[in-house]
Amino acid sequence: MALSVLDLFSVGIGPSSSHTVGPMRAAKLFADGLKGDGHLSATRRVQAELFGSLGATGRGHGSDKAVVLGFKGLDPETVDTATADDQVAAAALDAELLVGGHHRVDFNWDEDVVLHRRKSLPTHPNGMTFRALDHAGAVLSERSFYSIGGGFVVDGDAGAEDRVVADSTVLPYPFTTADELLAICKREGMSISDVMLANELTWRSEAELREKLLALWAVMRECVDNGCAAEGILPGGLNVRRRAPSLFQTLTADTGVTDPLRAMEWVNLFALAVNEENAAGGRIVTAPTNGAAGIVPAVLHYYVKFVPGANDDGVVRFLLAAAAVGILFKINASISGAEVGCQGEVGSACSMAAAGLCEVLGGTPEQVENAAEVGIEHNLGLTCDPVGGLVQIPCIERNAIASVKAINAARLSLHGDGSHKVSLDKAIKTMRETGADMKSKYKETSRGGLAVNVIEC
Repeated sequence: MALSVLDLFSVGIGPSSSHTVGPMRAAKLFADGLKGDGHLSATRRVQAELFGSLGATGRGHGSDKAVVLGFKGLDPETVDTATADDQVAAAALDAELLVGGHHRVDFNWDEDVVLHRRKSLPTHPNGMTFRALDHAGAVLSERSFYSIGGGFVVDGDAGAEDRVVADSTVLPYPFTTADELLAICKREGMSISDVMLANELTWRSEAELREKLLALWAVMRECVDNGCAAEGILPGGLNVRRRAPSLFQTLTADTGVTDPLRAMEWVNLFALAVNEENAAGGRIVTAPTNGAAGIVPAVLHYYVKFVPGANDDGVVRFLLAAAAVGILFKINASISGAEVGCQGEVGSACSMAAAGLCEVLGGTPEQVENAAEVGIEHNLGLTCDPVGGLVQIPCIERNAIASVKAINAARLSLHGDGSHKVSLDKAIKTMRETGADMKSKYKETSRGGLAVNVIEC
């Protein structure tokens, strides 16, 4: 299976890649399928059932709203985030939905979007079933999908055990393990970003790839800017106050401060800004998920702001190297918090960011692999227990901590020669096994950990 850097990094909408972006894409696929199969004209009603983690925390993650937007033919990349909630509210109030943007059907918010808190579909906790009914209530079409993390969606017929969307593209330098990647680098005298670039040229020109990656970087920068400017309380009922604006004001006002750790304060700011925007349903870059979307941008901002000689070429190389590591997690474990806990989201993102930074700081392939290993090793066992089913506590602050950890992992690795006892492949294998052993209440169901103890307090 071939994966591109543009599979790991994509523009989406908050607050969750698996719970918001995935369901929206799946619902749009279903709506598009109705038209393609010739069923749309006879459709008088569409229904959605969300299962497992989607059912348990779907309200807090906006899964129900995302499905409605997907039915309307909207996608996460281009949906108007400022009016998304209003569009859903209008559909509920008017009791009608324009499937695919133009075909009117009856719509009952309470009956047509059902969240099952205790039921699951087989093979993956993020399952959903859609159906279209005719005027007599007969089923015209019924399809199930799985949202397998990072906004990736697979058809229920394929089975969610297929962790990547099928792509049979033959790459010049295929790899499925870190050991294979390092062997290619050694044999060809290439860096990790060089290998990724050579593979990417199978799909598009270098100029086109560069343009797309820098466009993603522009969205990341805009997200930080928006997060630094937007004050107030985040939606959802936890009354979490945005911290990025006040921290931004403090840092920009105290220009004469000589605190040697001031760079860390900026990194905290960058991560908080992104994840507060994500929690508010804003436009973000899935990197590789929404819940962990602040880490790669924060570390990239650190590179641009604090590393002498930083430039756009470095940004491109950073993203390529980070994506190489993300591909290893996607293929060999999971980036879904509902499947392996937050180690699969924040842990993967920390590992990716550490690799990207090490690459642009001049690290050898062995040092880059070491940085990635350090990034995940010290996130092993990290649970996903969002308070109130919202991507706020502990998610926002956790991104800031992991961003600093990624920078430390990269710098620490540069002081060695790349040799270390625990390989990245072994750490990823351990993460997958740890996730399998983890109780479901710690995997994005809000039934354990902070999700219950904070409420009880």
